[in-house]
Amino acid sequence: MLRLADLIAPFENSGVADSIRENDLLFPLIESVHVLSICLVVGSILVVDLRLLGLASTNQPVSRVTRAILPLTWSAFVVAVASGSLMFISNATKYLGNGYFVAKLLLIGAAGVNMAVFHAVSARDLPRWDNESAPPLRARLVGGLSIFLWIAVVACGRWVGFTMPVG
Repeated sequence: MLRLADLIAPFENSGVADSIRENDLLFPLIESVHVLSICLVVGSILVVDLRLLGLASTNQPVSRVTRAILPLTWSAFVVAVASGSLMFISNATKYLGNGYFVAKLLLIGAAGVNMAVFHAVSARDLPRWDNESAPPLRARLVGGLSIFLWIAVVACGRWVGFTMPVG
């Protein structure tokens, strides 16, 4: 049976991973890019979520806010995944053994499901409530849950650094 450790070993043992582990500047540089991109992801999502909650940009249709913000969100998310992947391969085995890292990945997945449910269910009748300052309850619930999930992602991500074994 193929184990997860067998799947990640080629990445963790690659020259790229060795360079990230052994270079004093490379990991902090990648981590800085990751943190900045996560700030853009969470900040831009927060703009949409606050609109869904009826707490910000209430003079703008929800569709206009999302259309303006989501390209930034997705671009920053791609950078966050790329930089996060580079950090991950530098010590994949240790990351997978870290409960906060695993929780972070599960929370990102839950945030993705929340977004998919919004687009599949709540946003189907968006034209009907697009201009309302307070969207329907189901849209507000999605926005509130999204804020909670992304705060939890950031908190778990921060704790990964404090709980990773050294060396």
